[in-house]
Amino acid sequence: MKRYDALLPLIVLAGLVLAVGLYDPTFLSVSNFLEVTADTVTLFLMASGVTLVIMIGGIDLSVQAVASMTSCILAVYLPHLGFFAIPAAVLGGIIAGFLGGYVSTKLRIPSFIATLAVSGVVLSAGYWFSETRSVNIPGDLSQQYLFWAVGDSFGVPNEIWVGVVFLLILSLLLGLTPFGRLVRGIGAQERAVIASGIDVDRIKIAAYTLSGTMAGVAGVVMAARLGSGSPTLANEFLLPAIACIVVGGTAITGGVGSVWRTFVGALIVQVVRIGMTFMGVSVFAQQIVFGVILVAAVAVTMDRTKVLVIK
Repeated sequence: MKRYDALLPLIVLAGLVLAVGLYDPTFLSVSNFLEVTADTVTLFLMASGVTLVIMIGGIDLSVQAVASMTSCILAVYLPHLGFFAIPAAVLGGIIAGFLGGYVSTKLRIPSFIATLAVSGVVLSAGYWFSETRSVNIPGDLSQQYLFWAVGDSFGVPNEIWVGVVFLLILSLLLGLTPFGRLVRGIGAQERAVIASGIDVDRIKIAAYTLSGTMAGVAGVVMAARLGSGSPTLANEFLLPAIACIVVGGTAITGGVGSVWRTFVGALIVQVVRIGMTFMGVSVFAQQIVFGVILVAAVAVTMDRTKVLVIK
């Protein structure tokens, strides 16, 4: 990708911030920037794992159901398991991600079908864990076990610290390990990677598993912030998550992208959402805008040399 293409999302973000700031000057305050970034973290966490899947040329449509399910697991089992309810909830995401990757790679089923099927299973699991209702998290348990995801540290919301930690981990994973190079290689030229003797299925399953893991983390953070778990908690998050990945510059055809770009894309989507809220645009109409943004971003970033026939 050309240098100016890599900078384009940052330029768009700066322009949007300036536009919203001119509409409402209070938006440009430091405290508001911190609040907006904190609100962006759950969307970023969910999208960061999907970024890996898109970079290998796949798609994961199960993440919003996974996030909702993990919020239910956390809320239901936190009073019984204490701290261990957190890894148990994330484990649910890991299993869901692994299943999506395994079904797609081993059964040779297109990823959107495989992950859509897993989404249905996970959605039902969320209803089963929560008994089809929203489950509140007691305030004392939240303060005792979920303090790392709520409140402030050194004047910065803890959600931001969580986002920074996973941003660094995933960026190092993609930038400094053989796994990251293989993810890009599979997305760019999968046949060449296969010809070199690499177990491509193993890398793909790992990418889907990480996607489920990050969706699980997003569900835990979301439940901690809202003080409850629900089988519909992350509804309406899938389209914005995919939009922020593509808007950030990750090619939908795979091979090009980074978690940093997804973070910038998530900020863009969040600022657009805030701008629409200021203008009185309803939540339902916002989905239309995100759909238009997604189509436009794909049209700009898609490498059509990889797709000779559009079906």
